[in-house]
Amino acid sequence: MKRIIQIISGLEGYDPDALRVDKAREAMRACITPISDTEKVPVRAALGRVLAQGIVPDINVPSHDNSAMDGYALRFADIEKPLTEIGTALAGKPFSGAVGSGQCVRIMTGAVMPAGADTVVIQEVVKRDGNRITVPPGQKRAQNVRYAGEDLKIGAPVLTPGKYLRPAELGLISSLGIGEVQVKRKVRVAFFSTGDELASIGTRLKEGEVYDSNRYTLHGMLARLGVEIEDLGVVRDDPQALEAALRKAVKADAIITTGGVSVGEADFIRDLMAKLGEVLFWKIAMRPGRPMAFGRIGNAYLFGLPGNPVAVMVTFYQFVRDALLHLSGRQDDYAIPLLRATAAENLRKVPGRTEYQRGVLFRDGGEWKVRITGQQGSGVLRSMAEANCFVVLEHERGAVKAGESVSVQVMEGLA
Repeated sequence: MKRIIQIISGLEGYDPDALRVDKAREAMRACITPISDTEKVPVRAALGRVLAQGIVPDINVPSHDNSAMDGYALRFADIEKPLTEIGTALAGKPFSGAVGSGQCVRIMTGAVMPAGADTVVIQEVVKRDGNRITVPPGQKRAQNVRYAGEDLKIGAPVLTPGKYLRPAELGLISSLGIGEVQVKRKVRVAFFSTGDELASIGTRLKEGEVYDSNRYTLHGMLARLGVEIEDLGVVRDDPQALEAALRKAVKADAIITTGGVSVGEADFIRDLMAKLGEVLFWKIAMRPGRPMAFGRIGNAYLFGLPGNPVAVMVTFYQFVRDALLHLSGRQDDYAIPLLRATAAENLRKVPGRTEYQRGVLFRDGGEWKVRITGQQGSGVLRSMAEANCFVVLEHERGAVKAGESVSVQVMEGLA
């Protein structure tokens, strides 16, 4: 297997000591090879999976010309004549005859267009006297008709490998009569927290301890991605224990750790990454989340996230999320969109790093505005709980004045 440092050796601006956000994303994407293993699952079980086959219709959808409305099927050439109703066409029960000159057929939505008819006039506008029908002026030829293959046509590809399957795709596949579909297997992710100060929920805190919240936020964020999750718990600040945990986790496709990647005496993750595999970078020019490591141990990609709770969430959403989706084989655009809003207050910022401030996006009259959620420290998890967006302040940007335009990433619906 090619070493990852060789893969990105030609990357312009590569600096493992302080990598720009955009360069870090570029480097990670260049190093990660999407999984190739596939499995066949029922269509109902394919929601949220990544398609591993092309979908090419062998039937037309719809399979026949049909009515888009309840009304009367007729020949447009006769539209100015009084017409005689000669029968009814229902969805699933076609009219068996043909429409001749001066004739029409009562037709329901979805019913097959009768032979000879080329236009449907909605029932609300016609005048009816017994079986005699009069159509008002202003109609158009072929109105309210859906043609065979209008949705899906035989032989024309509709879904390609790498497509993320949503409810609409499941409906599309099933409309072709397909009951099973080939998908990529799920990405396997193992994770654990590091630190002697971490206590498990349900135990009494000792002096200097804090409850481990990172594994719970990580579990929630990973669950939304639909990956297979293995929680390896809390690992103490001991090189042997950490090495054992990493060797156990290496069976996964990706490993996520929190804590142990800064420069303290008890921060061992970066050194162990170098011992057991490779480290691509360990610092990013961003706030929060500067001490983040990325590398590979065996065939597993390793993301060494900071220990502070907010930094964990920010680095996950800005790097790990996209990396895991790329690893899953997705080919569609899954990046979190950057929208524009007006700053409702002054925002502090120094050039030379990208900042992700936690914000509240709101409507003020007809304008979208954003304010931050107060204290922005990387340990203030409340700032994430109160936020509905990230305010993204670019690398070169300095302080922002109220009224200026800023970029935001909406959190709701993130996956």
